[in-house]
Amino acid sequence: MNTLQKQIIELKKKHNVAILAHYYVEGEIKEIADYIGDSYYLSKLATTISEDIIVMCGVMFMGESVKILNPAKTVILPNTDADCPMAHMATVESVNEIRAKYDDVAVVCYINSTAELKAVSDVCVTSANAVKVVKALPNKYIYFIPDQNLGAYVSEMVPEKEFIFNQGFCPVHHNIFPKDIENARSEHPDALVLMHPECRPPIVAMADYVGSTSGIINYATESDADSFIICTEKGVIYDLEKKNPDKKFYPLKDDFICCNMKKITLENVYDSLISLENNINVPDEQRECSLKPLARMLELAK
Repeated sequence: MNTLQKQIIELKKKHNVAILAHYYVEGEIKEIADYIGDSYYLSKLATTISEDIIVMCGVMFMGESVKILNPAKTVILPNTDADCPMAHMATVESVNEIRAKYDDVAVVCYINSTAELKAVSDVCVTSANAVKVVKALPNKYIYFIPDQNLGAYVSEMVPEKEFIFNQGFCPVHHNIFPKDIENARSEHPDALVLMHPECRPPIVAMADYVGSTSGIINYATESDADSFIICTEKGVIYDLEKKNPDKKFYPLKDDFICCNMKKITLENVYDSLISLENNINVPDEQRECSLKPLARMLELAK
């Protein structure tokens, strides 16, 4: 553990702080985090934390979600430039248009979205619980925002519903092509291909396993196989190797990174604990409206 990490741990104790880290941030941050997980785990966890201050090492929508679920706590995002492009790839206007067109529609909002979008949705989902939550909804029509690829994956799993898709996507996962999979299989012919459902449907069809980040980790850990090609942000390989030191993990591409997640550095975690600035705030009315779909997600996903 380096000097900066030790200083962060001391500041964490001094200010009664819990540090949450998404799988995609750098390993040196995860080493000093209290909790590491995907969006679903961190959103559930946020409702149980006793510390006064929560430092969310992830992107803006994650900080907003934590604040929505914990309005009385101070929520800090170490770098407020860390944002998710997909979170902005739907509009309130499009939601209103769909509601006007379909009577029996549920607006299902991927948690990778702004508080503004959550506030006009019926329920939130994560990649880990989307299928379960959508199956539990009584509505015939599902307007899935903002990610068209996760929406398409869920529609395959829930054929009894009729889906309306938004045109958003994750720039990292959307930028995988068949040749990438073919090249990786050629280099590692014995490895299983594990993939996130934010990838495009033709690419998902090439995988041996499709699941959330936590699902990928669990599958690799429980599998009898000993080598895997990882088709999601390469930060997760840190966690895979830590849990499975005797197995081999290969990133699909060396540049398979989320540049926004990587904007969270150990230095700005330290700086935020010194200044206690970069607070996340959600206006009261928006927070109250956003809380309903998040709470419904946690209920339906039990």
